[in-house]
Amino acid sequence: MMTHDLPTPQVLLLPGWQDAGPAHWLSRWQAAHGYRRVEQHDWLRPLRGDWLMQLEEAVLQSKAAPAPGLTLVAHGLGCLLVAAWATHSRHTHRVKAALLVAPTDVEREALRALLASWSPIPWQPLPFSSMLLGSRDDPGCSFERAQAFAHAWGAEFIDGGPHGQINAESGLGDWPQGHALLQLVEGRTQGLSQEKSGESSAGLTVCAAHY
Repeated sequence: MMTHDLPTPQVLLLPGWQDAGPAHWLSRWQAAHGYRRVEQHDWLRPLRGDWLMQLEEAVLQSKAAPAPGLTLVAHGLGCLLVAAWATHSRHTHRVKAALLVAPTDVEREALRALLASWSPIPWQPLPFSSMLLGSRDDPGCSFERAQAFAHAWGAEFIDGGPHGQINAESGLGDWPQGHALLQLVEGRTQGLSQEKSGESSAGLTVCAAHY
């Protein structure tokens, strides 16, 4: 399990609507690994244009090498932010991978008026390697809809089992299974063989479905 000889990955954390509190796995990863959270001006009334500018600035401020060096870890509305940013930015080449967890379906009737600026949802493939983990009982996005997002964005879909919004209330703590998925999607961009990656992915899918 020792990884001290590996380069420290540059990870940007993208919380969703209403941010992520100290008990959220995103905040725990930030504290444990030194990942950088992309701050937003207004977490309660999120405007897509404003959030896009904040992500663009964070990407440009990163000290990424000329080759892709950034990994995006998004939760909830942050997943939609990644998809929207990828369709507008001219700097997507700076990102090598993305882990998308429990995307928020902003076109659900209960959310459409509250998150009006986030429609329409982008359906273009992401220009970097990605995984999307969906929950079977997420009140913000049906399991089938999460699968549809993954298919459209070209992301590998991971069955997250019945864990609600996969947030602090889900009781995941540090969520080591999720961090293993992050390491997997990063590893695929570092020259790991497809055969080895496929074997690892199959094992982690089982873990993700039963954590």
